[in-house]
Amino acid sequence: MSRLVYSILFYLLLPIILLRLLFRGLKSSGYMSRWAERFGFTSPTQNKPAIWLHAVSVGETLAAVPLVKALQEKYPEQRLIVTCMTPTGSERIKAAFGASVDHCYAPYDMPDAVARFLNRVKPKILIIMETELWPNTIAACHKRKIPVVLANGRLSKKSATAYGRIAPLVRPMLAGLTAVAAQHKDDGARFTALGLAESSLCITGNIKFDLSLDQLAREKAQALLTEWRGERQRPIFLAASTHRGEDEIILQAFARVNAEIDNPLLVLVPRHPERFNQVAELCLSTGLNLARRSNADSLEGADILLGDTMGELMIFFGACDIAFVGGSLVPTGGHNIIEPAAWGVPVLSGPHLFNFSEASQLLLDGGAMQICQSAEQMAEQVVGLLQNQVQRTEMGGAAQRIAEENRGALNRLLDLIEKTI
Repeated sequence: MSRLVYSILFYLLLPIILLRLLFRGLKSSGYMSRWAERFGFTSPTQNKPAIWLHAVSVGETLAAVPLVKALQEKYPEQRLIVTCMTPTGSERIKAAFGASVDHCYAPYDMPDAVARFLNRVKPKILIIMETELWPNTIAACHKRKIPVVLANGRLSKKSATAYGRIAPLVRPMLAGLTAVAAQHKDDGARFTALGLAESSLCITGNIKFDLSLDQLAREKAQALLTEWRGERQRPIFLAASTHRGEDEIILQAFARVNAEIDNPLLVLVPRHPERFNQVAELCLSTGLNLARRSNADSLEGADILLGDTMGELMIFFGACDIAFVGGSLVPTGGHNIIEPAAWGVPVLSGPHLFNFSEASQLLLDGGAMQICQSAEQMAEQVVGLLQNQVQRTEMGGAAQRIAEENRGALNRLLDLIEKTI
C-alpha cells in the first residue's frame, strides 16, 4: 500500500520534476537532452547477458571505476550497462569506460518506466553504488528474480533518521535487496535497524581505498606539478570539489596565505560545471589574477587557476602540496578524501564529513588530516603547513599509509557478487 501511494505521488509530481529539468537545463544544457531514457526508452542491449550497474552521479561513478574494470575482466562474456542520473555523471562514465560499456540514464522510479527499461535491458543482476535506493526499481527486480546488490553501501545517521520516518515504504524495499556490501559496521547496523535481514548484510569496507594510481597518472601529475611550480617553485594549494558557499571562504583564506607565503598558487575546482563561470567572477572580484584551465591560460602572474575542466581532478591531487576537499564546509557531507590521501598529500576538510565518516576518522586519528571551521582557521593551517615541510611530509606519509592499509574491499565485494550472480 505504501509503495502504491509513493507511485501515485511520483506521477503527480512528474510535471514539477520535468520543470526542474528544464530549469537546470538553463544552467547546464546536458539536462535538456535524452529525456526518453529517463522513461525507460533505451536501446536493447546486445544479444548477451547484461550486468546493470547504477552510479547516481560523479562520486559514485569514480568509485565504480575499479569495480567495472574488475567485472569486465571477471565476466568478459557479459555486457555491462552503466546508468546514472546526472549529465556530469554521464560525462564521467563516457570518459572512464568509452564504448566498453553500454550507457544511458536510469529510468525514473515509476512502474511503467522501470518495466520498460527491464524489458529492454534484461539484466541478470543490478548493482547499486552506495545508497541510491528506489522502491519500485527494487520491487520490479525482486518480482523478476533479478538479484540486487548494494555495493559500497553507506547510511549516515541523518539518512537513517529520514528513512525511519517512512518505514512502511523502506522495510519492504530493504527486504527486496539480495545483499548489502556495507562500508562499515555502523552503516550495516543502520541498515538492519531499518529492516534489512542480517543474512543479507556483509561488511566489506570502502572500495574507494582500492583506487589505482598507474604509471601514466603519476607521469601526468609530475608534469603538471612541474608546470604549475614554474621556475620559482611555487607552493600549490588545491581546493577541490567546492560547493556554493565554500568558494568565498577559500578565497578569503587564500588572501591571507598570499600575504604571508611567497607566490602561492591556488587551484580552485568547483564540483559542478554549471558554476564555473560564476566562480570565475567571484575570483576576479577579489582583485587577484585568474587563469582558467579550459583556456590553457599562462600561469605567469596568475594567483588562482580555475580548474574548469572535467576528469582531471585525480591528477590535480598528485600535483599539489596541500589539498582541501569540499562539500565539507557546507552540510553536503564531504567528497572523496581518499584520493588525495592515496597521493600522499596532507588533507584539509570542513567539519561536515558524514559521507566519509569512517575514512575521515582514520585520517584524523592517523594525523593525516586537519579540520578547519572558518577562513581564518584554514589560512592558519595552510600557512603553517607550507612553512613546515617536515609536518607536510609526515601528514602526507600518514595519509598514504592509511590509504594502503585499507585496501581490499573490492575483492570482498567481487566475492559477494560472484555468490549472487
